[in-house]
Amino acid sequence: MILLCLFMLYPVWYVLVNSLNDGSDALRGGIYFWPRMFSLQSYRVVLEDQSILRALWITVAKTVVGTLTHVFFTAMVAYAYSRKELIGRRIYMYLGTFTLFFSGGLIPYYLLIRDLHLLDSFLVYIIPALFSFFNLIIFLSFFREIPEGLEEAAKLDGANDLKIFIRIIIPVSMPVIATIALFTGVSQWNDYFTGVIFINDPSLQPVQTFLYRIVSESGSTQLQSGSINRTVTMQSIKLATMVVTTLPIVLVYPFLQKYFVKGFMIGSIKG
Repeated sequence: MILLCLFMLYPVWYVLVNSLNDGSDALRGGIYFWPRMFSLQSYRVVLEDQSILRALWITVAKTVVGTLTHVFFTAMVAYAYSRKELIGRRIYMYLGTFTLFFSGGLIPYYLLIRDLHLLDSFLVYIIPALFSFFNLIIFLSFFREIPEGLEEAAKLDGANDLKIFIRIIIPVSMPVIATIALFTGVSQWNDYFTGVIFINDPSLQPVQTFLYRIVSESGSTQLQSGSINRTVTMQSIKLATMVVTTLPIVLVYPFLQKYFVKGFMIGSIKG
């Protein structure tokens, strides 16, 4: 197991080591475990570039807004699904389950986004990601474990369904809410595909899309810092950008792993 972990971690270590090395010297190769000529110049170029900082801000904004809206909307729909008095609940479940296995494909999806006027709009990161049936199933499994007497007592006090959901269901559902928030937050942070397909405006692309274009365009992306010198190459800038864009989620994920496991357990055992 230790050997397997080393094989999986070494590519990350290789990128980090080469990004901390002098760019021109790194082109000679032979850097495997430690920097040969330590330099932070590549990171200086990356962090001074306004386009990267703007992309990072878009990523943070869409992660925060997208996570909050997704959790609230999906929880609200799941709460409605959990009500026995919901008319047509079984049909809705069949339709939702069907979407887990089949979809219309990328072209119809693109046409839908175009007709909704979401192309080159920040809302393309938010509105299509408002709901996930998979996460609804996890929410639904948790909501079914909440005692019905809790809601009946609230109704006797004059609370309607919306007040019950906001003031009672949400506070007692924080464990599953935290789980879904982590699912969604990691997904939003790592998402580059939406920016590649639906965003042409450089000011709206997230940092993962920015990184994807730097790597795929083989150095044709121009940085705006103007501080590139002979110690920095496009390859070293690519590596430094990879580290900057992945470091936040890499540092946070180990501390949140237990919530991911708990989320799957809720969906499998209680379901």
